Amino acid sequence: MKYLTAKDAGLVACMSCGLLSRRVPTDESTRCPRCNAPLHQRKVDSLARTWALLIAAAILYIPANLLPMMHTRSLLVSQSDTIMSGVIYFWTSGEWELAAVVFTASILVPMLKLIALALLCFTAQRGSPWKPRQRTKLYHLIEFIGRWSMLDVFVVALMVALVNIQSLAVIQAGPGIVAFGSVVVLTMIASLQFDPRLIWDQIQDDAYYQDDD
Repeated sequence: MKYLTAKDAGLVACMSCGLLSRRVPTDESTRCPRCNAPLHQRKVDSLARTWALLIAAAILYIPANLLPMMHTRSLLVSQSDTIMSGVIYFWTSGEWELAAVVFTASILVPMLKLIALALLCFTAQRGSPWKPRQRTKLYHLIEFIGRWSMLDVFVVALMVALVNIQSLAVIQAGPGIVAFGSVVVLTMIASLQFDPRLIWDQIQDDAYYQDDD
């Protein structure tokens, strides 16, 4: 059974205000009648921009985990801690829950986001009919967890404020936090640049129903 989509009917949703309008195919300068934004059937160069941001984030993911996140100096000791060394410290100190939270938010989640976005881009670029509904849910999951990606940066900022106020030591943010923050920002922008409608463009109705079975 064939269903008529908005794209087939010549309708397009405004990327700015969401208004559904009719776009004239021969007029490339068609604009939204409500906010005057340019109308496009799909986000312009969505896959190319998403791939570029993903590659940059993947490159920065390495120094984000190897460079120190913070430097601690006191009267007796001076040390630098990476994300993993912080996880190990919390684990050996008996703070297993905190170690699990930091490991999940700072190492596991960014890596899984990179893999998931790469999978979405690859399958969309190939026009794959593989499980479109599950891939759409995966995209929405990436958007949902993106707001928690800066947890590790917030933890470091909180520790710096608390320790410096109590004058127990001096804590300074390390270069790793810049790389980590860049990874978070780049993956968030990449998820915004990806157009999930590309998942469905090559899906036929029979493939959709097979996916539901």
